[in-house]
Amino acid sequence: MRHKFIFSIFVFLFISTFVALGSWQLIRLNWKLELINQIENSLKNEPVNLLDHIPINYLRIKTTGTIDFDKQIYLYNLNEKGQPGFDIVSPIIIENKNFLLNRGWIPFNEKENNKINILASPNITGTLKKQLKANRFKPENNIQDNYWFTLNRKDIYQYMGKNFSPFVIYLDSNLDMPKVKTITAKISNNHKKYSITWFSLAFSILVFYLYFRRKNY
Repeated sequence: MRHKFIFSIFVFLFISTFVALGSWQLIRLNWKLELINQIENSLKNEPVNLLDHIPINYLRIKTTGTIDFDKQIYLYNLNEKGQPGFDIVSPIIIENKNFLLNRGWIPFNEKENNKINILASPNITGTLKKQLKANRFKPENNIQDNYWFTLNRKDIYQYMGKNFSPFVIYLDSNLDMPKVKTITAKISNNHKKYSITWFSLAFSILVFYLYFRRKNY
């Protein structure tokens, strides 16, 4: 009898845990849907002057500044077709404030082409995105050869000799090359699938437990 009691405790412990995990995923789902809605609304807004507003994620901005093409970063990335190449990330000084400007993607063989440093307009229009922490599973940056995998802030300081805003400006439009990155609200949102999985596990264990109890009690 004692063994059956202990078994029941373990079963309901697992069920409670899976239900809690499923409920947490529903909370995360609601948060993610609100975030996506905020991003979509932000991307519809007209660009505002960068230095007149507090930087926030997905803020549409316009500005002018001085771009340093000699110290730009070649950041390994895939284009929309899955082809490997570089994102060109250039330092830009905007009224004595340092920002990084993601000007778009190029294939490897365009790295030494001076044409990639020609802007369609001196006026910068783009979208702010906060720089994420370096992914621990990505290779380390090769600063000497200017071959980067992450925008690691310590490496950037070592390479540039100065600090930059944590917000990167993603250029809206340019000439054919570099090909600018389209910023959208398409972000990972698997919380509904995860919640269904956890609730299904809880339900399956409950059904198995009731069947076992009916057979053995």
